[in-house]
Amino acid sequence: MITSLVTSPVIARLTTPAAYTLSDTSRILSNYTYFDGNASEYDWVLQEGSILNTTSDGEAAIVLTLTEQSGSLLSSTRYVHYGTITARLKTGRWAGVVTAFITMSSIKDEIDWEFPGNTTTQGQTNYFWQADIPSVTNGVTETGLTDTYATWHDYTIDWTPDSLTFLVDGNITRTILAADTINNVTGVSQFPNTPSRIQLSLWAAGVSSEPEGTVIWGGGLIDWANPDYISAGTLYHLRFVTSAHDWPGHFYALFQSVSVQCNDTTAPGPGITSYVYGPNSTLDTPSIAFSNASTLLNGASSFSGGNGMHCVLVAGVLVITLLAHLF
Repeated sequence: MITSLVTSPVIARLTTPAAYTLSDTSRILSNYTYFDGNASEYDWVLQEGSILNTTSDGEAAIVLTLTEQSGSLLSSTRYVHYGTITARLKTGRWAGVVTAFITMSSIKDEIDWEFPGNTTTQGQTNYFWQADIPSVTNGVTETGLTDTYATWHDYTIDWTPDSLTFLVDGNITRTILAADTINNVTGVSQFPNTPSRIQLSLWAAGVSSEPEGTVIWGGGLIDWANPDYISAGTLYHLRFVTSAHDWPGHFYALFQSVSVQCNDTTAPGPGITSYVYGPNSTLDTPSIAFSNASTLLNGASSFSGGNGMHCVLVAGVLVITLLAHLF
């Protein structure tokens, strides 16, 4: 399945469990093109769209927006290779508008919590292996959730080499075993197994440029004349914009925090600062090893992770530069 993987690209590590309070936007780089690989300077990069600060039910948070021109995509500057990742958020509530908390690797292993906005009592869990679209979806609808738009919930991805578990507010909703993902023809386990970025987004499924199946899955076409869309822009203009121009309308989702507990299969030794991708051990499985090489674009000396985490996460810019399949 892997069609192009550059030998030995270097991707960085972090050390101790991480707890990101997203309202602290000093750790978010708003223009990802300026990111130089130094994940000790920024925890997140905004790859698309815009974010705003807000408070909801007494909790400071950021708002990811969706306009007719663009959705919003916020990506961690480091990757995690197995672990427990929890995002605290409130979803959108509009047909065709999808709130997402996912992990994505450089070769498109993917794990998803997604929330099509036409219902606020359900969520979708899913996973993909190296961008393969199975003939029968791996997606499952999780029902019985309490108003995902109005209520803060903690959504968790608990990822190990052997299993993948989804939780809401600490309660298990679904478990997938890696042993159950083996392709009967190839004998390959089609289970996410490569270091992955954490991504938070608000995106448009309900637009004519998306496939019909995606539009249907997302709840139908987006109504850009929805009063919520129009009033959100007006409210922001009245509160924050001092110039005479109108602020555009937008849909929105709220994200309060992300926590990460890493669970590498082998504990990194002293001085380890990064992962390195090596030659593929098979056509389907890349080899991944610990390293102390720098992840900075200019080849400067390696750094210790900004949050001092005792686990391995990886910085994104060199992956963008050196791996063929990011995003």
